[in-house]
Amino acid sequence: MLVPSIFGESLFDDMFDFPWDRDFYTNSGWTGSRNLMKTDVKETDQTYELDIDLPGVKTDDIKIQLKDGYLTVSASKNVSNDEKGENGSYIRRERYSGSCSRSFYVGEGVKQEDVHAKYENGILKLSVPKVDQKQVAENNKYIAIEG
Repeated sequence: MLVPSIFGESLFDDMFDFPWDRDFYTNSGWTGSRNLMKTDVKETDQTYELDIDLPGVKTDDIKIQLKDGYLTVSASKNVSNDEKGENGSYIRRERYSGSCSRSFYVGEGVKQEDVHAKYENGILKLSVPKVDQKQVAENNKYIAIEG
């Protein structure tokens, strides 16, 4: 099927890439909404290690909450660039703010004091202990097919 040329080559890939969204993140130092909070998860014998990319975010602007078995990481960024001329009139005033969050199910047995977090070089490193899950008895109940 040929796509009309007015739509370009990647009609469906960029369907939700709105210009105002793209400009906001590009101008704010965040490199695009698709690149926010990219997470690497590594499993060890006793923990899950999460590395979450949060470039340009201050430690005070990161919140981590553990509730009902979900670990939620939230980050916000507020920037204001005010410059004044020699006589006090504004030459340029720009400000923007944004926030993002991500949740991970870690199990209801994980306690807040067992989760460890460290933030360095724009990467939030979380260590979450593995919790033994209750073994569910596997009942293979099949439905008979008539005919």
